[in-house]
Amino acid sequence: MSRWAWVEVSPAAIEHNARTLVAAVQPAQAWAVVKADGYGHGALLAARAALAGGATGLCVALVQEGVALRQAGIEAPLLVLSEQPAEALPAALQHRLALTVYSFDSLGALAAAGAAQHPVHLKIDTGMRRVGAAEHQAVDLADAIAASPAVELAGVFTHLAVADEPLNPFTDHQLDRFDAVLAALAAAGHHPPLVHAANSAGALAHPRARYSMVRAGIAIYGIAPGPGVAGHCAQLQPALSLRARLSHVKRVAAGERISYGLRHTFDRDTTVATLPIGYADGVPRRLYAVGGTVLVGGHHRPIVGVVTMDQLMIDCGDAVVQPGDHAVLLGQQGDQRITAADWAVALDTIAYEVVCGLSARLERRVI
Repeated sequence: MSRWAWVEVSPAAIEHNARTLVAAVQPAQAWAVVKADGYGHGALLAARAALAGGATGLCVALVQEGVALRQAGIEAPLLVLSEQPAEALPAALQHRLALTVYSFDSLGALAAAGAAQHPVHLKIDTGMRRVGAAEHQAVDLADAIAASPAVELAGVFTHLAVADEPLNPFTDHQLDRFDAVLAALAAAGHHPPLVHAANSAGALAHPRARYSMVRAGIAIYGIAPGPGVAGHCAQLQPALSLRARLSHVKRVAAGERISYGLRHTFDRDTTVATLPIGYADGVPRRLYAVGGTVLVGGHHRPIVGVVTMDQLMIDCGDAVVQPGDHAVLLGQQGDQRITAADWAVALDTIAYEVVCGLSARLERRVI
């Protein structure tokens, strides 16, 4: 069974983007971040395409995400990017997921779960202030890892807070602090095989941040991490489009109002088309209020009235349209395009949230 609303994803575009990033960051490795169901694109599809494009490993946010990839046949190295609940650790060990640690409690939990020389990456907080070990704890934690038969130090990393703002000096400040940690670790005899700091923005705009590995997330999907680094993304190809068919068409008279709250009043007789897609699918309810449009017949048609849970309406003027006609909410039709960045700017958010918000009830069709 199929809906008249769906997502199209191009593995070829993801593979191209991975290949482009791999070439850009050499000799560093590029690991593809496929958490959150591959940023809404489909985790397994994204993983396979990124690996085909030269990525040497994958990153996820949850043990469950890594297990699902292993069960689907993915054998590449997999890193879980934050500490996980103790009850999730047996599955992580069973499925050979490298784990992030930044506390002595986590090391103890791994030992209690029966780990044996299990690879861990030590995360250092250099200013993001989200998770990570304090800089002064780095050597003690590395010593504890070296002394434990349960784990082995496979990597050390940090996360950049403002890499998408190339002129912001805080990135260099973070990297200075990270370099000091790495020097202290080396002086104590710790030489992890992998050192990483760069997300997509860091990999593209901050060569210093590449170290021996980068974690490429949003750029793998052909989306710029932010306006400040968009100039570095010219060779990337968007991998996702959001499409629907018109489900209902009617004429409305000047003065009539539409949708919940009757917030839009028509100032002329016009044709209104309904699309069977709404905020339950990830189209923000207030997209109508910020100038959101849908492409039909190669033209931008404004959304009228609030987006409802399962449907939205567009003003087609006097154009001849009929049920079954194709509509594009994100993507290209003719010479016109609507991007995730367009939604993000209008909604005062980021493109990450746009694509990650696309609901699982939308079928992902591979093109």
